[in-house]
Amino acid sequence: MNYRLPSEVKNILDKFKKKNFQIYIVGGAVRDLLMKKRISDWDFTTDAKPEEILKLFPEGFYDNKFGTVGIKSSAISYQLSDKKQKKSDDRRLRADDSIFEITTMRREGLYKDFRHPTQVGWTNKIEEDLARRDFTINAMALSPEGKIVDPFQGESDIRNKIIRAVGDPSQRFKEDALRLIRAVRIATELEFEIDPKTLQAIKENAHLIKEIANERIRDELFKLLTANDPHSTGSGQAYTGIIKLREIGLLRIILPELENCFGIVQEGPKHDRVYDIGEHSLLSLKHTPSNDPLVRLAALLHDIGKVDTVKTAPDGNVTFYNHDVVGGNLILKIAKRFNLSKKQKDKLYRLIRWHLFTVDERQTDSAIRRFIKNVGLENIEDMMALRIGDRLGGGTQKAISWRMEKFEERIKQVLKKPFSISDLKINGNDVMKVLNIKPGPKVGEILNKLFEQVLEDSSKNKKEILLEKVKQLAQ
Repeated sequence: MNYRLPSEVKNILDKFKKKNFQIYIVGGAVRDLLMKKRISDWDFTTDAKPEEILKLFPEGFYDNKFGTVGIKSSAISYQLSDKKQKKSDDRRLRADDSIFEITTMRREGLYKDFRHPTQVGWTNKIEEDLARRDFTINAMALSPEGKIVDPFQGESDIRNKIIRAVGDPSQRFKEDALRLIRAVRIATELEFEIDPKTLQAIKENAHLIKEIANERIRDELFKLLTANDPHSTGSGQAYTGIIKLREIGLLRIILPELENCFGIVQEGPKHDRVYDIGEHSLLSLKHTPSNDPLVRLAALLHDIGKVDTVKTAPDGNVTFYNHDVVGGNLILKIAKRFNLSKKQKDKLYRLIRWHLFTVDERQTDSAIRRFIKNVGLENIEDMMALRIGDRLGGGTQKAISWRMEKFEERIKQVLKKPFSISDLKINGNDVMKVLNIKPGPKVGEILNKLFEQVLEDSSKNKKEILLEKVKQLAQ
């Protein structure tokens, strides 16, 4: 069968064929071709050694012991003779400006760190190379002639929507424990089921995930959280994936702060909650209308502070006072554990620390400005998405209340008004001129006082009024 391929991919295949090397497209690219999905990563395997690959592509780079040569797609020049074909190339087949990885076919020795083989040996048999791969749907190869090499029935598993480990599943996970979470992530993305034997092996080996660097776990978790449900605007697929992580025992290791939320219920005469905090957190994720994995993670973790703040009042009501503050502190520890960037940490912290904001359209401008300052102007939309998830995740039927709509309108109104000292109709030069003083702390003090007055009453932000105020403040 002939498969339509990007020009850069054809160029790579042609170059190896002309030099009589074996060359195959492998991994997720073959799977996605068969599933008619857009392909973002094109990987190859060949019997050519790394130094021989570099002779074909001198612009490539090789700095690892696993036989992988990287080549930037922009460095591969190739012109299709058929311009009509070039114009009709499907978007899902485009090779974006990324890295093509070409790896020498290999056999692998023992794994001692549950991640990397201690020895790597070259082979010229594609079946041996495929045998070392994780799941059957990723253990297929496509030859330049369009023939699928499928020794583990990956194509059949695609048709049946099954994630199945290659060979002995327990051995596969002991070789690379990251595969434990990868199985769940891929099943979540593709909406596949995990084969019972593979699933059982994940449960039995779940503890091995502790051997994997937190950064790698984070990357897989974020990919899982990014899974999009084509049938809704929420985060249903990610919700399903997190549930699967919990069922097989990985969640309590990856996010113990969330696992601890299960079994804690906000109950009493004043409450009619039907979900415990863990269930509510999962449902909040499910209903959060955002594609941002950080926002989805915030929805999942927004109530983790309740574990340490739960108390039963004399009237029988269960309370969680200051759980937003405690949750904010906990999220800083999680961000450090996952080695999030400063920007990611700040966003996640703000969303969780301030998620209990009061929705009241009658608040003063200064109160709404404090809310905007706390949350961060760039995070307002994400905070609203989190609030929607929180509402729906608690059993409320309507995503946005009339009061929320009016509150959002008030935010828009306030944002049109001065929000920083630089928005004042006068500046430091005006202050110095009116008071006949030189630059110094006094100038800043006066500007700050003027800004506080304008925050309370934006109608005072007029040059003549402010200049008069400068004189009064100096007295």
